[in-house]
Amino acid sequence: MSKQQKKQGKVFLVGAGPGAAGLLTLRGAEALRTADVVIYDALVNRHLLNLAPDSAELIFGGKRASHHAIPQDELNQMLVDLAAAGKTVVRLKGGDPYIFGRGGEEIAHLAKAKIDFEVVPGVSSFSAAPAYAGIPLTHRDHSSGFVVITGYEDEDKPSPTVDWTAVANAPGTKVVFMGVKQLGHIAGSLVKAGMNPKTPAALVRWGTTGRQQTLEGTLATIAAAAEKTDFKPPAIIVIGEVVKLRGQLGWFEKRPLLGQRIVVTRARTQATELTKQLSEAGAEVIELPMIRTTTPTNRDALVDAITELNSYQWLVFTSANGVDWFFEHFFKAFEDLRDLGGARIAAVGPATAERLKALRLKVDVMPKKHTGAAVARAINDFESIENLNICLLRAAKATSDLPKELEAAGAIVDDIPVYETVAETNDRLGVTAQFAEQGADWLTFTSASTVEHFHARFDLPALLKKFPGMRLASIGPETTKALEVLHTPPTVEAADHTCEGLVVALKKAVRKG
Repeated sequence: MSKQQKKQGKVFLVGAGPGAAGLLTLRGAEALRTADVVIYDALVNRHLLNLAPDSAELIFGGKRASHHAIPQDELNQMLVDLAAAGKTVVRLKGGDPYIFGRGGEEIAHLAKAKIDFEVVPGVSSFSAAPAYAGIPLTHRDHSSGFVVITGYEDEDKPSPTVDWTAVANAPGTKVVFMGVKQLGHIAGSLVKAGMNPKTPAALVRWGTTGRQQTLEGTLATIAAAAEKTDFKPPAIIVIGEVVKLRGQLGWFEKRPLLGQRIVVTRARTQATELTKQLSEAGAEVIELPMIRTTTPTNRDALVDAITELNSYQWLVFTSANGVDWFFEHFFKAFEDLRDLGGARIAAVGPATAERLKALRLKVDVMPKKHTGAAVARAINDFESIENLNICLLRAAKATSDLPKELEAAGAIVDDIPVYETVAETNDRLGVTAQFAEQGADWLTFTSASTVEHFHARFDLPALLKKFPGMRLASIGPETTKALEVLHTPPTVEAADHTCEGLVVALKKAVRKG
């Protein structure tokens, strides 16, 4: 390819928002979906990296006050070199990239090198963290403005440049970034400059995330309170009368799973709904998929079953995965849903039934208890199944309870694997190492296979010895059996064997302490 034909690279400087994944802007999400390379910082929610294509290269460029994963000068040049090579690069920075970050320096370097760029602003923690803590920065009765300043300055500067006297005399709310380590000095300087020592103050740590905590006090007491409680960064300091409104306007910290670090082990393609429900309940969610589904190794029985569908009186689906994989194979053989024939349909539970209903298929039987054995009994209650041909469309290596129950009632059963479950080995976000080091409050399991593959990777009994406070949550009886085989029974089992039921069980357990 000649120079004239060479692809023009571009850099997007994207604000990832304050921590909650849902606070990324639409434009930021669009940029991530086009990325060849993503360079992300330490405070970026790693769930956002899943928006990038699977082919995208992910580079950690994280920064803390005392440590840079990539020195700034090298990072600036890396952006230039990648774009010059024709790459679409997303530089993903926490909060807003132009507010107390080095986004301006990075863009100046790109501009000097004549590299195409776009800046995508982000929701900043200076407004988001107080809002999640129930503190409005302005309020008609308390504050008509605010100032935002940094408590951490470049160590190479010959002398501090923050004029705390000017800050103290400015009307309205004061918001201080990166000031926890200097909290005593900041509070003392503001009081010395004339602010009332009884002025309300608050610290909001890990704002908008499942780890959020808020500490309240006054200018006279807040530094001692932070030291007593070992209140560490990252945190925002809010100073002003608006802090008094927190008792009335606080909302996020009332969520039932706030402060709970919960691991989701189900397949990446299925984790979204459970992750969403847990996050909305306030949890910090770690997606650590143990399994993925794939087409069965031996498809002979499946091919035979599809060509003989008219011979069955019942089709039985035991999971949403089974529905998805069966119809992927079905529509490769047929163009018309009517070729499914006239068999009745049974589903093990509501998620499976909803997937079938989305195809405009009527579900004739769904038991109240969402287990394979219950499906068998429900079908036999619907009509006598003696001598009826029944096709089970489910995972390879599934439990034998369902076919045994059906055969005991006189049915002729074909147990057809439409997919198989294998270990998930892709961990491009480095979540496995992070979890192995830090642990969690809860491990959730949504199938026996998630238990088996988790144990194969981590040795579940040994892990529970390492983290004795970690508890287990099971979606239902089959999953619980797999845990009991390892002598690690779950703390809770969902009464309703669905993701919703699992979340309900977790809420009850946390509420009871």
